[in-house]
Amino acid sequence: MTDVPQVKLNDGSTIPQIGLGIYGPDDNAAATAVETAIARGYRLLDTAEQYQNEVGVGEGIRRSGVNRDTLYVTTKLGNESHGYDATLRGFDGSLQRLGLEYLDLFLIHWPMTKLDLYPESWRALEKLRADGLVRSIGVANFQESHLCRLFDESQTVPVVNQIELHPGVQRRALRQFNAAHGIVTEAWSPLAYGNLLQNPVLQSIAEQHDKSVAQVLLRWHLDLGNVVIPKTVNPNRMAENLDVFDFSLQPGEVARIEELENGVRNAYDPDLMDA
Repeated sequence: MTDVPQVKLNDGSTIPQIGLGIYGPDDNAAATAVETAIARGYRLLDTAEQYQNEVGVGEGIRRSGVNRDTLYVTTKLGNESHGYDATLRGFDGSLQRLGLEYLDLFLIHWPMTKLDLYPESWRALEKLRADGLVRSIGVANFQESHLCRLFDESQTVPVVNQIELHPGVQRRALRQFNAAHGIVTEAWSPLAYGNLLQNPVLQSIAEQHDKSVAQVLLRWHLDLGNVVIPKTVNPNRMAENLDVFDFSLQPGEVARIEELENGVRNAYDPDLMDA
């Protein structure tokens, strides 16, 4: 079983540097994917209320037969559950669907800026952590302005900011801001939705290392210090995505990858979303 490195978080805990993103599959497919991934060595599992597969993720965990304490389970607050009381209810629903007694990491999925309730939601996350229902708390898709407001209005710095991040959208300034405040950057869509898998620059680098383009992209993330959660339900790709610890990228290769930035992002704007 691959020995995945652990990344230290600002609350003293650690998180595996590679995990399985579980966006997309329904409950049945999610259960199979999670059971398969755990058997292949994955220990970080990342889902969300919005994905509508928390029941399946929990079922896959139970089928795996592994000790719960060896797993690192993340889910995220639903966009309709912002506000202090609504966040507590939303968390209870997620925990019930997963069939777990606690979470390793609970994230605010989107700041929902126009609703202007994320500071209240954050206070609810602080309570959940204080009550021992969550070991660590963090955010996803937060801009610098959202993070600064949390700094001003709470006593807790998020352990993680999970953002869209890949060579096409490298988010240098936000990564630097996260690091300066002790926040780990976690990359969703680390493989750029598969849009870079045919890129000739990446194909050339992959050939030099006898690796796939996906493996080169994941190695690039690891070298940046990112936590990554590539999503797949394919057992062979699960194994491939973990087989990235036996090679390193050369400085010239990293420079070529950095030149691939094109600014093409998903359609969701954290500053505009309200539903």
